[in-house]
Amino acid sequence: MKILKPTVLVVVLLCFINTSLAQQRYQIHVDNVKPAMVKEYEKTAKKFVEACEKYNPQGPWITASSDNLKYMYISPMDNFADLDKPLYTDMAKEMGDDWSNLFMSFDKCYDSHTDFVITLVNNLSYMPEGMSQMQEGQNYRKWYYLYYTPENSQKMFEAMKGVKELFVSKNSKEYYRIYRSGFGCPENFYLVAVSAKDELDAAMTSKANDELLGDEWKEVFGKVMDVASRFDQISGWMRPELSYSPK
Repeated sequence: MKILKPTVLVVVLLCFINTSLAQQRYQIHVDNVKPAMVKEYEKTAKKFVEACEKYNPQGPWITASSDNLKYMYISPMDNFADLDKPLYTDMAKEMGDDWSNLFMSFDKCYDSHTDFVITLVNNLSYMPEGMSQMQEGQNYRKWYYLYYTPENSQKMFEAMKGVKELFVSKNSKEYYRIYRSGFGCPENFYLVAVSAKDELDAAMTSKANDELLGDEWKEVFGKVMDVASRFDQISGWMRPELSYSPK
């Protein structure tokens, strides 16, 4: 893999961030789909979307799928009470056996799934043209996870602040959103989400940004890597056809 660059690793805020800076939370449901069951899984997922469009439950979500066969359902939260809302109770009653059969079809497609919460950090995200999870014509995604230990929270914050300042000072054209781990996450991490048209577009934008940032990134980004405990890089796509919004 190419040596890590600041174009893809801009990460966020320490855990004890002031509550005045609190941002939008999202509940994430992840299905770890078996390779042999991807086709069946997507068929079932489309049926579920069709059922939701018919019965109109009031819980919107956007869907993403990664190259390592994780299907992620991303739902905005007003507060933690949202986790207890019975969004599908009426729908399940109306569907009867069809509801049970639908989820039996889901269950055979994976051996595990998880739920957790992440928080969008607006003030350390870099989207000068306006914050948005979805950008028209840019459904390809690069996701970068930067893990850190609790003792390095302050150092990570200082390092990431420097990276953000570099992007701003250079008027970078590579935009990103920053999320921090929260409830249900076994480790502390910061997630960088970068949008593009496709893999080629992502590579070209990244290359142009490398040239723009020049040698300054080496010192700035080096401070990030000095305190990171580990790093993961994942590619994938947003999936509008597997997403849902109530009428």
